[in-house]
Amino acid sequence: MKFFVSKNQINNNKIEIIGSDVNHIKNVLRKKEKDNLSIVCKESNTNYIGEILDIGQDKVVLNIIKECDSNSESNVNIHIFQGLPKSDKMELIIQKCTELGVTDITPVIFKRSVVKIDEKDKDKKISRWNKIAEVAAKQSERDSILEVHNVISLKDINDYLEEKFDKIIVAYEKEKDCYIKNILINMKKKDNLKIAVIIGPEGGIDEEEIDLLKKNGAECITLGKRILRTETAPIVLSSIIMYELGDVGGI
Repeated sequence: MKFFVSKNQINNNKIEIIGSDVNHIKNVLRKKEKDNLSIVCKESNTNYIGEILDIGQDKVVLNIIKECDSNSESNVNIHIFQGLPKSDKMELIIQKCTELGVTDITPVIFKRSVVKIDEKDKDKKISRWNKIAEVAAKQSERDSILEVHNVISLKDINDYLEEKFDKIIVAYEKEKDCYIKNILINMKKKDNLKIAVIIGPEGGIDEEEIDLLKKNGAECITLGKRILRTETAPIVLSSIIMYELGDVGGI
């Protein structure tokens, strides 16, 4: 497991861990003085090995033993635009996509979205989702934390898709001929590939919305003869993209 700290927690060859991580280190992992921990700086993604000097009530102090290389991040940057799902499905999507190496998730309100989020609850939701992403990043030993962005409506998606993506992919149940392999087969493995993946909500994506996405450069794909749930589709697509273009081809 890795622990993430901000750069202001690293001073004079010492690292201070604060917050809920202190309890986890003391009472879950049962770490003691002189034990080592893996640490990542959030801002620089620099990895450290630190030796515990002191375990206090509200902080753990480590001495930096060494700065070390890590290659846990993929050469593919996947940004998922996820139709807001019901209940706690978003949490599952965030957890599993973090484990798979996805870099960003933007929740999207589509015409057929069942879920509506009140403005007063929006910040709480985003904060909770980003916390879930951080916990998943620790457990999967990533070097960076997946970022969950603010909820947007589909009409605002153009502002995001103007960003340079190598591919913009939409999973669409009415597409019958174009499979994900048709899209990926002509893409070369290279550093910093950027791929946008758009997933509709439980009710699917309206045809007018598909037309808008196509105008923004999106390509529709089918995921096969069976309809996948909204929480299954991003996990499946991320797995396939990472396998074909990323760094997990040996699995």
